[in-house]
Amino acid sequence: MRRDHRSCASPDDQPPVQGNLPAELNRFVGRADELAELGRLLDDSRLVTVAGAGGVGKSRLATYGAAAQQRRYRDGVWLTELSTLRDPELVAHTLLESLGVTDQSSRPPRDVLVDHLARRQLLLVLEGFEYLVDECAGLVRDLLRRAPRLQVLAVSRMPLRLDGEVVLPLTPMTEADAVALFADRAACALPHFRLTDDNRAGAQELCRRLDGIPLALELAAGRLRALGLDQILHRLDDRFKLLTGGSRGALPRHQTLRTAVGWSHELCTPEERLLWARLSVFVGQFDLEAVEYICSGHDLPAADVLDVLGELLAQSVISREETPAGVRYRMLDTIRAYGAEWLEALGDAGRMRKRHRDWYLGLATWCELDWFSPRQSEGADCTESALPNLRSALELCLETPEDTHLGHYLAGTLWFYWVGCGRLAEGRHWLDRALALEGGHEESRQKALWVLGYVAILQGDSTAAAGALHECGEAAARTGNPVAAAYALHRMGCLALLSDDMPRAEELLRSALAAYKDLGELNSNVLMGQVELAMALVFQNRLEAAVALCEEVREICEERGELWTRAYALYVLAYAAWTGGEHGRARALLTDCITIDHRFKDLVGLVLAIELLALVTASEGDPAEAAVLQGAAAPVWDAVGMPLFGSGYFSAPRALCEQQAGELLGAERYAACAREGRGLSLDAAVRRALAAQNAPGPQPGRQRSVRPSPLETREPAGSPTGKGGEAAG
Repeated sequence: MRRDHRSCASPDDQPPVQGNLPAELNRFVGRADELAELGRLLDDSRLVTVAGAGGVGKSRLATYGAAAQQRRYRDGVWLTELSTLRDPELVAHTLLESLGVTDQSSRPPRDVLVDHLARRQLLLVLEGFEYLVDECAGLVRDLLRRAPRLQVLAVSRMPLRLDGEVVLPLTPMTEADAVALFADRAACALPHFRLTDDNRAGAQELCRRLDGIPLALELAAGRLRALGLDQILHRLDDRFKLLTGGSRGALPRHQTLRTAVGWSHELCTPEERLLWARLSVFVGQFDLEAVEYICSGHDLPAADVLDVLGELLAQSVISREETPAGVRYRMLDTIRAYGAEWLEALGDAGRMRKRHRDWYLGLATWCELDWFSPRQSEGADCTESALPNLRSALELCLETPEDTHLGHYLAGTLWFYWVGCGRLAEGRHWLDRALALEGGHEESRQKALWVLGYVAILQGDSTAAAGALHECGEAAARTGNPVAAAYALHRMGCLALLSDDMPRAEELLRSALAAYKDLGELNSNVLMGQVELAMALVFQNRLEAAVALCEEVREICEERGELWTRAYALYVLAYAAWTGGEHGRARALLTDCITIDHRFKDLVGLVLAIELLALVTASEGDPAEAAVLQGAAAPVWDAVGMPLFGSGYFSAPRALCEQQAGELLGAERYAACAREGRGLSLDAAVRRALAAQNAPGPQPGRQRSVRPSPLETREPAGSPTGKGGEAAG
């Protein structure tokens, strides 16, 4: 159907609008996209359901959207509110009453209703039928079959599940709309209220903490009559107590936030309520497997979890999201807080939090194993999706003295995420917190120590790195832990590498690799040790041996499906190609390297590759583009920590590029190009770096300048070209 149910007369020719929609008492704010989508759905479908959680604004959107469509229905738009009913026999009676139909005969009210609607062209808005969903579904199906020009707009936590039904899932407001709504309602409560530079940040924080739920925002705005904005923010931890006192004219379920959510809770079966309570242990996204493990028990068998979860999804207690890691579910914080109260009342919160912790300890373990496999990307996505829950698990470990060793284990096991996925600062935070506590389990503590050393090295904090690695090595020798001893030795070699002590780096890295071989250890860390050894050889002008090492790493990575370490091997191979004047090969290798590093959000690998690409670009005869890439790299170093680790060797490509490009461009133009690069976002910088798949030819009048090795022009660490100025950031 497409408009055959609507009058074609002009607005001036139409009779007065019919219907019973209530007049708007305050301004409708935001939701422009949702209103437009509702209009499109009503163009094409006879049954549209607006579904969403309690307080999310379903009713207001539906009635406002229906009012906007009124003149398209010859016989009007009619609202029926069913939330106060519990007797299914009264549904048809209530619809007749809302339509203004009086019938005192003995005919069944359903027949009367069908006869009344059979030839009419109208939109029927049904609200609050959750207690009577089966009766309403059957009635709506009959009406749509027997009244061909009828449309139904249903408003509910769940769909009616009828053929031909289309669902508009209503989510919380965007931050911009939420702030606008809060400001509008705040001005109603306090006529002098205006958003200003002084209170805007507080209003935005309030909207974020209230999940953008319109009911919660309106109740919070009403509290401004008695409280300041800062006071409301301070009291939000007990949001259900704070957010009361809705409009006297509102439906009972809308008068307080607790009542709105509680009304949804009351409609759930005992199994649904139990799962709701247990789901409150999750933070952010969660998946089905986690729910089946954590939330099942004798009172909720694992085999039943999917069906019960599906009902909560249908009732908008949880929402479904498509993520790079697969299908995930989420619960709004307000709904989660309500479930948490019930979980506490059941006396089961402690047990459920421990089950939650145990699941995410296992998840981290599996993702670490998957890091050295073809599932490396999936493991990164899975860890990213699980991060809020991993944080919650870490918090529980570190606040429970007998579980501190589990905190050491979890913070150390996530090394691949801290280092490989651009989370150095967060990793440092958790490792420092964990290691400040004694856990009584040497193996877990030693792993956390070498991981802390690794993270601190990449942040340029050599003092903290040396302290952690020295402690790890001593403890490993004392307790007879050869694995931890090998990793500590490896990372001491890495520290020597970034401290420009190449002979020492080579000695330590060779010793670590020998220890790994004796232990039968092979993973991304071991291969990275081989790449780091190759770097030490490159910086000693032993390119042939370095290339052989990295080609071996590249081959193993390709066999195992490993990408992250492979990117670093490609970096060294690109360096060697540039040194030999093979600029096209160097660019191709760096293209792959940058693509991988960006995929994993590995900022260290990414910024090194972009800077080397800048040098390649300068050598190809495009100094302006080289300067742009130099500038783009500078903010990335700011995000990582100490630029170029304070290393003169790693600074050499930047210094040489600045020298080559600066000579051709002149200081003023070079600085302007670098500023342009600095203004690029990270994604834009990567797009810029990858834009030229084929190396440009030398520009007329510009001489290619190819140096055998940046070592020959290496500046001391701390020199202006190595660490300061516009180009170095």
